[in-house]
Amino acid sequence: MVATVGIVLFAPLLAGWALSFGPAEYFALMCFAFACVAGLMGDAPVKAGIAVIIGLSLSCVGLDSNSGVYRLTGGSINLSDGIEFVVVVIGVFSISEILLMIESHVAKGERIKDTGRKMFSKAEFKETWWCTMRSSVVGFVVGVLPGAGATIASAMTYTMEKRLTDKNGTFGKGDIRGVAAPEAANNSAATGSFIPMLTLGVPGSGTTAVMMGALSLYNITPGPALFTQQADLVWGFIASLFLANVILLVMNIPMVGIFSKLLSVPNWLLVPSILCVSAVGVYSVHATTFDLALMTALGFCSYLLRKQGVPMAPLILGFVLGGLMEQNLRRALSITNGDTSILFESPISVVLWVCAALMLCVPPLVRMMSRSKEVPAAN
Repeated sequence: MVATVGIVLFAPLLAGWALSFGPAEYFALMCFAFACVAGLMGDAPVKAGIAVIIGLSLSCVGLDSNSGVYRLTGGSINLSDGIEFVVVVIGVFSISEILLMIESHVAKGERIKDTGRKMFSKAEFKETWWCTMRSSVVGFVVGVLPGAGATIASAMTYTMEKRLTDKNGTFGKGDIRGVAAPEAANNSAATGSFIPMLTLGVPGSGTTAVMMGALSLYNITPGPALFTQQADLVWGFIASLFLANVILLVMNIPMVGIFSKLLSVPNWLLVPSILCVSAVGVYSVHATTFDLALMTALGFCSYLLRKQGVPMAPLILGFVLGGLMEQNLRRALSITNGDTSILFESPISVVLWVCAALMLCVPPLVRMMSRSKEVPAAN
């Protein structure tokens, strides 16, 4: 709810500011989004960068609209129109998740014991109230950053609350604040990530990247003009977020016991069901078996990448923004007949380039400083 109120307050302001963006500014903005992904991805900025590069490469597959040259198709006519968004998303998320589920079932990890209690108490609600509010605000701010996402917000707020309130070392040993803080930030960041998507046309997370791709199927282009050209759509969507919060509260608290039973569905039933739905969804796009084979190949490669700790959300972000990034770069360079100085001329572009550099440099420096402080303390 905090993040939804934030959308109402700040999204129109950012949309009005974004109307002054040209192709050079948009290209700098997308570079800033990728810098946020790499800089804020904890201890794996290189892996996040690899995922972005893979996503950008997949977006280049197909016929170049300017030169008419086939790129990265390998001579296959099936790739002449590029790779469909649905094929990439289902392959990257669904098929790789199925392989991980099969692997975890074979490994037979330790089963978590049921405590027998499904609801929280009044004392627990009172104890977590302030950390929930703090984490909601922090999560919203992180969610507004293009490409940051809910995972980063959860990690940041858990660390923050541990330093602020964990005086007795109870985090990780049953302290409910260790759950409330990252969950509040996760929900707030997921809602806050709609701001860059609606106002700038840049997805704020992997989820909004999927939504942005779905909107494009209906010829709806998110961006600053959306608030003036399709105001009813935007404000209707924001109103639905308020209703969704109320409905989630009404449904989740009484039915939490039923929802938790879904975890008991056996993998032998769950995995084939997911696979069938995924195959039908991909086959319905072009009705070709090539898409099914491509989905399987992407899913297997994504499974190997996830095994190595490579996040998949930056890959989807790179795939969605790849075409827009290339178009804006070409438009900017065509204005000046190839002179790259246009990318750094406007004050907005300069600010975005500086922010991108800070996002790449500051988080590693902060982590190095924190580690250097921990080593003497340990000694």
